[in-house]
Amino acid sequence: MTVYFIGAGPGDAELITVKGQRLIRSCPVIIYAGSLVPTAVLEGHQAEQVINSAELHLQQIINAIEAAHVKGQDVARVHSGDPSLYGAIGEQIRCLRALGIPYEIIPGVTATAASAALLGIELTLPDISQSVILTRYADKSPMPAGEELHSLAQHKATMAIHLGVQHLEKILGELRPHYGGDCPIAVVHRATWPDQDWVTGTLDDILEKVRAKGFRRTALILVGRVLAADSFCESSLYRAGHAHLYRP
Repeated sequence: MTVYFIGAGPGDAELITVKGQRLIRSCPVIIYAGSLVPTAVLEGHQAEQVINSAELHLQQIINAIEAAHVKGQDVARVHSGDPSLYGAIGEQIRCLRALGIPYEIIPGVTATAASAALLGIELTLPDISQSVILTRYADKSPMPAGEELHSLAQHKATMAIHLGVQHLEKILGELRPHYGGDCPIAVVHRATWPDQDWVTGTLDDILEKVRAKGFRRTALILVGRVLAADSFCESSLYRAGHAHLYRP
């Protein structure tokens, strides 16, 4: 018996991996994050039991997994995006290890990757940014020392900020001293869902644009010069005259 933590992707049911889809369709027990994972992801399943974890607390989830374990049943534990990023699987894994229940993580498409695809951009461009910082806004839960937004902003790298659209004005205030008011920014609402929407602008003008759209939750903030860069060096990978293993 194995618990499979499956990344269902950002919303589009076709953005799940082949392996993730196969496991969902074969596991006799499915526990899915119903508030974030569309039911279309579960299409074709033959599970004996389908549980919406949005209605449960941690111990109830573990109890359901234990019950399946006793029966020798594999469990598809379905999370949105990639389960290793803000998926709250760490606490579940800690419980499974204590109980001696085996598990495996099946990665998924992140909201950051989906948003970049929607915007038609590359997040890492030569001479512009070669790093991507994935973080969140500290609201109810504080950030560890050194991971405060103003500290991360000093790197001026491409940044993806989760759970922050309700605090956009404060976020802009922390970013502007480091990125500059003319730095491009995008706010993407429910990327790849049927009602997806987005708005682009600069740190100086994005606030009113977002307010006009009415985005209040389930939105990702992308910041960085890569969002609107045209002048950058070509990578060496495809540069004529650059030799490597496959192109002597």
